[in-house]
Amino acid sequence: MIKLDLIIVFLVILFILISLYKELLGATFTFVIAVTVLGFFKILSPGEILNGFANEQIAVIILLLLLGDIIRQTSVIEALFDRIFKSANNYRSFLSRMTIVSSAFSAFMNNTPLVAIMMPYVNNWCKRNDISPSKFLIPLSYATILGGCATLIGTSTNLIVNGMYVDQKIIPNAASLNIFEFAWVGVPMIVIGYFYLVFFGNKLLPSNPDLLTDFSQNSRKYIVEAEIRKNSHLIGKTISDSGLLTLKGLYLVEIARKNYKISTVLPDLIIQQEDLLIFAGDTEVITEMLHAESGLTLPSVGMLNKKKQTEVVEIVISHNSTMIGKTVSEIRFRAKFDAAVIAIHRNGERISSKIGDTLVKAGDVLLLYTGIDFYSRSIDTHDFYFISKVKDFKKIEAYKIWTLLGGTILIILLSAFHLVSLFMGLVVLLMVVIAMKITNPKELYKSVDYNLAMIIALSLALGTAMIKSGAADLVADILTRIFLPLGKVGLLFGIYIITSVLAAYITNKAAVAIVFPVSLMMAANMGLNPVPFVLVVSFAAAANFMTPHGYQTNLMVYGPGGYSFTDFFRVGFPLTIIYMFVTVFILRVIYF
Repeated sequence: MIKLDLIIVFLVILFILISLYKELLGATFTFVIAVTVLGFFKILSPGEILNGFANEQIAVIILLLLLGDIIRQTSVIEALFDRIFKSANNYRSFLSRMTIVSSAFSAFMNNTPLVAIMMPYVNNWCKRNDISPSKFLIPLSYATILGGCATLIGTSTNLIVNGMYVDQKIIPNAASLNIFEFAWVGVPMIVIGYFYLVFFGNKLLPSNPDLLTDFSQNSRKYIVEAEIRKNSHLIGKTISDSGLLTLKGLYLVEIARKNYKISTVLPDLIIQQEDLLIFAGDTEVITEMLHAESGLTLPSVGMLNKKKQTEVVEIVISHNSTMIGKTVSEIRFRAKFDAAVIAIHRNGERISSKIGDTLVKAGDVLLLYTGIDFYSRSIDTHDFYFISKVKDFKKIEAYKIWTLLGGTILIILLSAFHLVSLFMGLVVLLMVVIAMKITNPKELYKSVDYNLAMIIALSLALGTAMIKSGAADLVADILTRIFLPLGKVGLLFGIYIITSVLAAYITNKAAVAIVFPVSLMMAANMGLNPVPFVLVVSFAAAANFMTPHGYQTNLMVYGPGGYSFTDFFRVGFPLTIIYMFVTVFILRVIYF
């Protein structure tokens, strides 16, 4: 007879799948509700719910994020990139260097800030060489994913799986995975992925118009509002006489006049004071509107126009931004970041509302007019990432940089040889960094992704509930019956496919939380080595190439590259299939 606990757990899992797929509540709140329900029905005790927050791997993830952000602020990576990419003079040369460097760095640091740092280099190089950035941005994201899968610390997914493996009770006294245990699959896939991207990527990737330099080919990408200022020389002129219809790089979409819109703008329409003109255009022409002689004003700019030092920058909204679902006005860019939103791009979608009333979505590209304090106010934010560089990072003495980088490498090596735990090593290094005043301890909290920590901790609690209720055992038994006729390899293929599909559409953290206890139970029931069943879940969840929403770096490049959903699937699906076969083959050779 099916127990009530089992029914509740399956209903909670169904709720998680629907909520994340439909993007109803957001990942964090979805897991909060799910675990709260499990606690209310006493499937989980309060101690079991809170146990995840004491997990060592969560602390390691937070420490790695802190150190990665400190390294980013030193500008040492940018200096290195300047040297590496300076002499790249053709498509394949730049792509090769970008893929190798990105993969190598992402094996030891968080790939999200790495992509944020790399995007300006890609855009600037593409401008100089007249090549679309869409030929590089997907490979950039994929390269960091490939590199991140090669080590335990390369991606938070690997650390989550390791934390769940150490904490589980199915296989007593399970030892933590080695930092380079993932390299047996990860390193060969970096090599295979490199050749795939370099030799086949150009054929599969689209050549979309560059949003920064070739906007005139698709004039509905950026939307900007301009108001007819008082005493403007345009007042009283017809649209035709004003020259607004012949501006290169700008297209007059409509005019908002008092309480109504003029959607069909005729050449003989007379311009009036306080008319709000809606344009679609490129960045260079938009910035020319800031000059007094244009007769136009950008209403969102206000007093920023009077500041001594200002810049126009481009940002992309992150996947876990607190701005998502809020209007531009509600975000209060000027108060928080000393900046004003002057234009929005949403991957070719027509935005009909006023900029101030537009709801922000993940992947939106915003054009900001910024004051001198913008960089200092936004350097630690997780709400958006830069596409173009604002200013140079602060300079730090060379010996401090070498202490930071050398200390990071030393801790990784000591941890690999089990001489020092990764957690203690990172804590000591962080104390040294603070003592040397490389970073301000009062600002460290801004680098912590609290949503990520919450999701990971609650994912561990969900895994515990699946094991306690018998849900993991039941699903494991069903999957074993389905895939066992294909042998042990068939079991690994089955787990990989299920995890990969779930990760592509409901986030990799949720996929791990659901599939990991099932995979481990399958290994325990059959008396097999659990390690390959642990690793296959991690690789399938982390190596997510098929959808823009499957991995945060995919979403970061989605808007700036002008990609569609099918672009990711066309390039990512073959790579996913290759990764699956390589993973299963290598795990079989090593562990079976």
